[in-house]
Amino acid sequence: MDIRKLLMKDIMIMNLKATTKEGVIDEMVHNYYEKGIISDEELYKKDILKREAEGSTGMGDGIAIPHAHDEAVKKPAVMFARSIKGVDYDSMDGQPAHLFFMIAAPEGADNTHLQALAALSQVLMNPDVVAALKKAETPDQVQDIFAKAVAEKEAEKKAAETPANSDKPYIVAVTACPNGIAHTYMAEENLKKTAKKMGVDIKVETNGSEGIKHELTNDEIKRAKGVIVAADKKVAMSRFDGKHLVNKPVTAGIKEPEKLIQDVLDDKAPIYHANGDDSSNEQEESGSGIWANIYKQLMNGISHMLPFVIGGGILMALSFVVENYMGGSKSEAFVFLNNAGNMAFAFMVPVLAAYIAESIGDQPALMPGFVGGFMAMVYKGSFGGAYIANIQHGAASSAGFLGGIAAGFIAGYIVVGLKKLFAKLPKSLEGMKPMLLYPILGLLFIALIMYFIINPIFSGINLWITNFLNSMGTGNLVLLTTILAGMMAIDMGGPFNKAAYVFASGAFANDPHSATAAILMAAVMVGGMIPPFATAIGTVLFKNKFTKQERQAGVTNWVLGFSFITEGAIPFATADPLRVIPSCVIGSAIGGGIVGLMKVGVPAPHGGLWVTPLATNWVGYVLATVIGAIIAGIIMGLVKKKVSEDPYE
Repeated sequence: MDIRKLLMKDIMIMNLKATTKEGVIDEMVHNYYEKGIISDEELYKKDILKREAEGSTGMGDGIAIPHAHDEAVKKPAVMFARSIKGVDYDSMDGQPAHLFFMIAAPEGADNTHLQALAALSQVLMNPDVVAALKKAETPDQVQDIFAKAVAEKEAEKKAAETPANSDKPYIVAVTACPNGIAHTYMAEENLKKTAKKMGVDIKVETNGSEGIKHELTNDEIKRAKGVIVAADKKVAMSRFDGKHLVNKPVTAGIKEPEKLIQDVLDDKAPIYHANGDDSSNEQEESGSGIWANIYKQLMNGISHMLPFVIGGGILMALSFVVENYMGGSKSEAFVFLNNAGNMAFAFMVPVLAAYIAESIGDQPALMPGFVGGFMAMVYKGSFGGAYIANIQHGAASSAGFLGGIAAGFIAGYIVVGLKKLFAKLPKSLEGMKPMLLYPILGLLFIALIMYFIINPIFSGINLWITNFLNSMGTGNLVLLTTILAGMMAIDMGGPFNKAAYVFASGAFANDPHSATAAILMAAVMVGGMIPPFATAIGTVLFKNKFTKQERQAGVTNWVLGFSFITEGAIPFATADPLRVIPSCVIGSAIGGGIVGLMKVGVPAPHGGLWVTPLATNWVGYVLATVIGAIIAGIIMGLVKKKVSEDPYE
């Protein structure tokens, strides 16, 4: 496909008006919408921002490539835009970005389109092309620069086959990123270009949106001096067993290709030992990497658990309304709703543990994690009348939510250990591992550990926490609800926010009938609703402090706030963190304090103001949200600077 069919002249912006990263995204997304490239402006922008949250697409050298691959895109396109003054885009090199390429790829885009997008990304690694684009005056010149550069690149590819018996050092590499549109191919290009300068032959396998290309053969891997994996998603690793291997994020392939190559040449890269299964390429090279992995593994469990928490919790809460107002505990409606909610809750901790384990040890760890989580939640119980279980040695209660988290991590690492233990089994016995050895030994070890160690310890901890929460006086309760609600606004969906929510939902899971647990749930919901409400209020009361695009987003945030979707405030916090975040934290903390003071309980783990009828004190629930949001919105409006120039007017 001719690159000019994607890089259309009529959608180019030769002089961007935006002066901030958020403004650039808004202006370019709106231009796509006006030109008919996308059908849903909000959906496409959401996916653009989601990609930015994974890591800035500011590539350095004055270039940024925001991109999204979603159903809002009606036809593939690449929008070129230029800022004369430059914009702070959180680029890798810390320098302003001048050239922007927003890539829009539809769901199910064919390989022709994806190959053209890959070619575009590679061309941008050429400094001569970048210099020419900065000087271009018209869309026609931009198209001509790219058409010529792509043609030259294709010619280079045809002439660049690695000689089979070259005297140069030879290495192989894999580049991959979750979206697979830009970073994958830019890392490939930089590695190849740098290798050429260093006198090294290299073959790079890419794992992008169009699938695996230039797949490495066993002969090529065997012949290579070492391997570079620059990837942010799982790649097949066992084929590199016994090779010196550098394992880094995909951005390292773009930012420091020379260091990666030199580490392989100098044998500084550790020798990779496969465990007999294709394992992920997650990094554990430093303390920060280890903690990042722990957070990722915990979030994998929580993300799978949340539907059980939300669905089960809300149905249980509805059953209490039925019990109070529609016939009592013997009514069929109450029995049905309560049982359905309880069934979902019964799976909550097992699912949490199972998917924590799966993120560590892959599929073989799923079953041990699930059973370990189940053991954490059951003290003594009869299940369907078929059998009675007592699966906690010397314990006086279940190990609860915390025990389930421990079960997940332990089960995952048990399977990792088993993989290493059986890595040297003869090939003829490979089939025994997933079908026999991992299930039997994984279950045996997690059951032993849970029965004799984890459950007795965590049942005591769980009892202490439950008793502590239930015995809290008003002063301590107000302090706790203030802290939890304030944490919800610190990073609006990040680790602090998730920690507060997990604490409250864990207390709720351990005892859904606890009044204190219901108060904690109300506090985190109030704390999570206030940031989007505050930004909506600020854009109404202080219009001169917000751009037109921010005022439009403020309208949407009324609905997001009502629905307990804190992330609606993220664009505002990103654009002006030093003013927006403290304002929201203050408002959320005040709202949480009111919840504790008025002992507002919500026996549901999600729903925002939609579940107000379920609150034990619905007036206090609404009052805490409104007061906190107004205070946060007013503080935000007072401390923010006036918008000197609104580029959208």
